[in-house]
Amino acid sequence: MKRSTTVTIDATVSPAEPLRDRIPGGSYLPGDIGYDAARLPWNVAVDQRPAAVVTPRDPAEVREVVRIAAECGLKVAPQSTGHNPGPLAARGLENTVLLRTSRMSSVVADPVRGIVRAEGGALWEPAVDVAADHGAAVLHGSSPDVGVAGYSLGGGIGWYARKLGMAANSVTAVELVTGDGSLVRASAVENAALFWAVRGGGGNFGVVTALEFTMYPVTSVYAGFMLWELTDIEPVLREWASWAPTAPEEVTTSFRAMRFPPLPELPDFIRGRQIAIIDGAVLDGSDRPEEVLAGLRAKKPLMDTFAHVPTSALKRLHMDPEGGAPAVSDSTMLAGLPDAAVDAFLDQAGPDAATSLLSVELRQLGGALGRPAEGAGALDRLDGAFAAFGVTIAATPELGVRGHADAVRLTDALRPFSTGSELLNLQENPTDASRAFSAERWSRLREIRRTVDPHDVFSANHHVPLAEEAEHASL
Repeated sequence: MKRSTTVTIDATVSPAEPLRDRIPGGSYLPGDIGYDAARLPWNVAVDQRPAAVVTPRDPAEVREVVRIAAECGLKVAPQSTGHNPGPLAARGLENTVLLRTSRMSSVVADPVRGIVRAEGGALWEPAVDVAADHGAAVLHGSSPDVGVAGYSLGGGIGWYARKLGMAANSVTAVELVTGDGSLVRASAVENAALFWAVRGGGGNFGVVTALEFTMYPVTSVYAGFMLWELTDIEPVLREWASWAPTAPEEVTTSFRAMRFPPLPELPDFIRGRQIAIIDGAVLDGSDRPEEVLAGLRAKKPLMDTFAHVPTSALKRLHMDPEGGAPAVSDSTMLAGLPDAAVDAFLDQAGPDAATSLLSVELRQLGGALGRPAEGAGALDRLDGAFAAFGVTIAATPELGVRGHADAVRLTDALRPFSTGSELLNLQENPTDASRAFSAERWSRLREIRRTVDPHDVFSANHHVPLAEEAEHASL
């Protein structure tokens, strides 16, 4: 009689264990020294606890990580800085390898081709600087330490957006590792369907190892900010709300109501103050940029820094925090700002509002953002005249709960004026990503994902399901 054999499986061994040997020096599993630091996103209010964190040095190691993860039955979540990690973490990372691309960060300009080439973990500051060195500008956002890839693949709106459009549609080529571990190049003439999908569809289709994007012949702009006491917000906001929809496309601005704590590290002119602020830029296409802003200046700001400045000066114009912070927020897209919408904004953010929000912002859209871009990707336009965004620092869990509630209260108050669409780069909470796209484009995104990632290897912050997956109203 043959004796039966019992196989004992050690349940204590992580399925991500093979990463230790095959990606030495850049793999961290729970309990390892370095795991907690490696899993920490820019938004430190989000607690990411993946099965492993891997920091590959080059595309070859990215391919190896993807192949190992697939062999081990694990998902792969690409992440550069982790500015918007909330929706990803909310779905759970217990069966996911967090692939941090921060070690792949080189940026070079090619003035002959008129492009910048950035590796998958590059930040915007060096990209802005290298373009400026060649007398050019790139479509960066409001913060110098946001990742180029995540920002661009999610759309990307910055100080030139109403004239030059979204960053996604200035991308000319993407190199990425797909679900089978292949390194492919996608452009208008190579893997065109994939190229269409990643420009707006985010990190659902692979791990970006490099991307190339257009440099524009812009050396200087008329840019800066105007500042008022928050008690003077109402006439300023009403002027801006009526001016913004018909302003020349050369101008892109934002309006914020801000409440600053008396922290010593803050500049003197904002420390401990409650202010209203308009910042932005006017491209040279406007003959007299001073006249474009004349109606706002008539409201007599306490400070006015608008002047002709080099493009590199726009990196920190918005004064976004750098280096990481615990933040909670919510956002919505608005069809317009009629008087009733202004009233709702003032109720939530004006001088008498009982809110914990540090910043309540309205970003001016329209112009090139409101019409389909030629040769555009999946996100060809934005359905809205303004984007509203409320955010605060969540220094403690209790402050995080209150801040998130205040941010949701803001977007609820503005809901009657919402388009129902989403700007996913500003939505840091779980949401139905399909609301960012038309039904036809959403269906095409899902079908392309099924084609390039049929085994559902990748997990992105805003999820595009495979074509055969069931739809969900929220994630």
